[in-house]
Amino acid sequence: MIKIVVAGGGTRRCWNLDYRINLNYLYSYSPLFTSMCYNINNVFMVTPLCKKSTQAINYFARKKDGKINKMKAVKLIYFADRYHLRKYGRPIVGDDYWAMKLGPVGSNLLNTANLSKEKLESDCFKYAKGFLRHNAKDTKKQTIVSKREVDLGVFSQTDIEALEVVFKEFGDQDQFELADISHNYPEWKKHEKEILIEKKLRTKMNYLDFFLNPRSRGLSIFEASDVDINSSKNIYQESEEVKAILC
Repeated sequence: MIKIVVAGGGTRRCWNLDYRINLNYLYSYSPLFTSMCYNINNVFMVTPLCKKSTQAINYFARKKDGKINKMKAVKLIYFADRYHLRKYGRPIVGDDYWAMKLGPVGSNLLNTANLSKEKLESDCFKYAKGFLRHNAKDTKKQTIVSKREVDLGVFSQTDIEALEVVFKEFGDQDQFELADISHNYPEWKKHEKEILIEKKLRTKMNYLDFFLNPRSRGLSIFEASDVDINSSKNIYQESEEVKAILC
């Protein structure tokens, strides 16, 4: 049984589907696609979270001569999620973000970048290994190498827009510069004391904080009018309310 909810134009439509469908397509159906709950018995599948995590890393690796520093990839995807959430009301990947010493980190993104057999579902691990590998000469496994072309089919057009905008803005900066930039934004800033003074390894971040603006002027790619930000925030909050009811 698969439940699909699409919210938009003040209406909600729900389908119960008893056959296999393209979940990636539905996941990125539109900026107003809000939630998907599924329970499929005896069907092995790679989740949209896994596919988007893998392909977002792969996307940025292909942009940088087929390889990229692991931390840099994670930071670029954070910025792309921030951009897309503030503009369209949903993140691209939809990962759980944690504030850490070197900035926000998506937990599944990190596991995917690490190609962690222990922490990834078996199907996700196999999928990620089909597109990514570590540089054999890099004993610390800090460099991710692309093995195949990006499967852009897992992304919506607005997802790709966000990835492109972020690469254009940040592609020439290294991982430590990106970490420093990420420290300027409220979603990390609110946890600064816990991380830097209380020495917590990590603390959970809230997507609602991504809609806040920094005290000082931030980067132009994240700027938007209060009306647009509130509209995106409302879309996100509605999606979370629907998800809480159905999932």
